[in-house]
Amino acid sequence: MIYSIKPASSSFSLAAGDLSSIRRSSPAKLRFSPLPIIRNCQKQSFNNHNVSIQKPLHVSSAENLSIFPATQKREVKVEAYEAERSRPLDISIELPDQQAAQKLKIGIYFATWWALNVVFNIYNKKVLNAFPYPWLTSTLSLACGSLMMLGSWATRVADAPKTDFEFWKTLFPVAVAHTIGHVAATVSMSKVAVSFTHIIKSGEPAFSVLVSRLFLGETFPLPVYLSLLPIIGGCALSAFTELNFNMTGFMGAMISNLAFVFRNIFSKKGMSGKSVSGMNYYACLSMLSLLILTPFAVAVEGPQMWAAGWQNAVAQIGPNFVWWVVAQSVFYHLYNQVSYMSLDQISPLTFSIGNTMKRISVIVSSIIIFHTPVQPVNALGAAIAILGTFLYSQAKQ
Repeated sequence: MIYSIKPASSSFSLAAGDLSSIRRSSPAKLRFSPLPIIRNCQKQSFNNHNVSIQKPLHVSSAENLSIFPATQKREVKVEAYEAERSRPLDISIELPDQQAAQKLKIGIYFATWWALNVVFNIYNKKVLNAFPYPWLTSTLSLACGSLMMLGSWATRVADAPKTDFEFWKTLFPVAVAHTIGHVAATVSMSKVAVSFTHIIKSGEPAFSVLVSRLFLGETFPLPVYLSLLPIIGGCALSAFTELNFNMTGFMGAMISNLAFVFRNIFSKKGMSGKSVSGMNYYACLSMLSLLILTPFAVAVEGPQMWAAGWQNAVAQIGPNFVWWVVAQSVFYHLYNQVSYMSLDQISPLTFSIGNTMKRISVIVSSIIIFHTPVQPVNALGAAIAILGTFLYSQAKQ
């Protein structure tokens, strides 16, 4: 903190004859004021040196504040500089304990986010295998989350956000990107294995850098660009060696990557300076996305196809199918809600890194549970892509 020094007396000039009175009396007292500047629009004489203080003076250092023997003068050396601005800088300093607590908080968010996402992907794939209607499945996920949050606001379990028209206007492009990404990912998983979808979606950092460079004008160090090579190469190798390759599934994962990058960037901008928390922000996002998606889902698939598919799925699976649909919808909302609580604390690029590292657990668990056949070359491509993601995170740091 910078302190200003105000002399107790109106004059700061000392004559040689006054030294004896200084020695007999207590030393001149200096008052330390918490004000960040010294304001003085007059000229004062400091030992016959005229100093003009038209601008605020900030004290840089004070040395040799002492009384020497009677043969010497009492010297006060004060170094100051003229400030260009009269307002002090606002500097936020986090203590080590606060930094550790913040890292622990984000770590818990990430671990919960990844665990919930694994459970969602398992139930989502089970539902899509028995009920191949990704547009309705996506709509039910958003509807479930919207109802959960409306119920929590009504029962005061969570505080309802205070929003206005400007908030919903800013949220609209985020909701469009979220809707496209959600449907595209669900379409992809209805056509190919969960592991393949997430291997392709591990290329999200490449899309994040591309979008940030082209649309936001951000530049990155050379190691960041170089780290994208193994990510892109690994994803390509996995795609070429996938046993059950499907172009619709591949394109769905690619479109989802691009849409979610835009969603994350727009979300961070929309959440900056807003009083709406990450949890409530995603709740509002789900409701708006539901309004956007519902008419398209009805137009693409329609109630007749849904009714026939539902009866067929219940006949094959039994009552457990209903619980699968409920589970995938609930866990979809929960994992996204936690992810937005994480996004509230970190940057979009860090969010993309965490999102990519999450895919490791999803890929491994889905291969084990669904007994997905994997060729060695295909596994090598996935490993290279994940290694590239790690190198990317290191280059970003």
